[in-house]
Amino acid sequence: MRLRNKHYEIDMLNGPVMPKLLSFALPLMLSSMLQLTFNAADVIVVGRFEGDAALAAVGAPGPLINLLVNLFMGLSVGANVVVAQCCGAGNYKDIRDSVHTSVALSLIGGVLVGLVGFFLSGTFLSMMNTPPEVLPLATDYMRIYFLGMPANMLYNFGAAILRAVGDTRRPLTYLTISGVVNVALNLFFVIALGMGVSGVALATIISQVISAVLVLLCLMRSDGAIKLELKQLRLDMNKVARITRVGLPAGLQGMVFSISNVLIQSTVNSFGKVVVAGNTTASNLEGYVYVAMNSIYQAAITFTGQNVGAKRYERISRVCRDALMAVFGIGAALGGLLMLFRHTLFGIYTADEAVIAAAGIRTTIIAPTYFLCGMMDTMVGMLRGMGSSVLPMVVSIMGACVLRIIWILTIFRMDPTLTMLYLSYPVSWAVTFATHFACYLVVKRKFPAGAVKAGNLETRNDSKQG
Repeated sequence: MRLRNKHYEIDMLNGPVMPKLLSFALPLMLSSMLQLTFNAADVIVVGRFEGDAALAAVGAPGPLINLLVNLFMGLSVGANVVVAQCCGAGNYKDIRDSVHTSVALSLIGGVLVGLVGFFLSGTFLSMMNTPPEVLPLATDYMRIYFLGMPANMLYNFGAAILRAVGDTRRPLTYLTISGVVNVALNLFFVIALGMGVSGVALATIISQVISAVLVLLCLMRSDGAIKLELKQLRLDMNKVARITRVGLPAGLQGMVFSISNVLIQSTVNSFGKVVVAGNTTASNLEGYVYVAMNSIYQAAITFTGQNVGAKRYERISRVCRDALMAVFGIGAALGGLLMLFRHTLFGIYTADEAVIAAAGIRTTIIAPTYFLCGMMDTMVGMLRGMGSSVLPMVVSIMGACVLRIIWILTIFRMDPTLTMLYLSYPVSWAVTFATHFACYLVVKRKFPAGAVKAGNLETRNDSKQG
């Protein structure tokens, strides 16, 4: 049985890195941007047809949702690394065990996170100082959203498996289909049925179910080593340990990041609903820059993981160099475009001049410096692909999270303005990137200078099976 489906997958072990890295990243970038566009439809529809309170209600729970889901989303990073390393090593049985364990973990995690989010939404939102006029709507949105968490987790773990073998094109197709459904249902539920925020949340989870079913069918119909058989779903404890070793620190890092963002969101909330709506508008647009850069982070994880698995250690430096060049170019270009056209883009979300002004304060600081965030994340991807996950977790927690909290409790307290609050982002990105790069240089020394040449994967697989 074949390890690779050559029609969809990328050879990451041979040849130049940059063209293949961009070939991997572009469909992922487009799929993430499409997903954001469809999610932005939630915000645009309620902002235009339901008012600022509904707009704030959809945006305010964002950091809290990320906080609750990031632990298990981190495990999807672990699944990506483990499957990529097994593919690089050409071990068919390890790939199959990793795939089935990953899917089982996604379902377990989705149910657990969904239950916590559904029952504790109101309590958490109250703790975040959510404005009283926004709280009931935000609670309704969040409870309905978390009903779709098992599907959300299943899609993300399934997409991580496909990325591990270099397939980023089919997830793009699946997100396009589910996203079109999301937009259509948004308009139907909000405009035709008058369901407001609840309709937006319901449209979201229906689209998530569609994308989850599509990625599940893709894995089940695969003729490669990632073929999924539902009757084989189980937790292989050896694979759980490997996935957890990489994924748990990634998830904990994401949770701590979210805690710092929840603190910032809580501070933003204290400025009132107009600023919350402006912050929601700006962060939605900045999300396009982020996901574009994040595609390079995903590429860095997968390319590094496969080359480490294949013992092609001499390619690690080339992956790092090309990934940093790519993420800098993407971040600087898109950040510049956002800065240039910010007022026009804000107008898509809202006609309220006060909200537009509040959004402009954030974007003026974030957009020109966002490439630093992409470079920081890319170095995290390099370290995780090399099998080191605790170190970047500690560095990220100290550099990007603790530093932000200290900033809010000291510098922001001396000058409690939105400008000073948002400056905590670029400062923490720059400090954390520099530290991650130093750690990368240290970790890379542990790998031999030479390489074990990677042979044909199908040939290696045949020898293992025979």
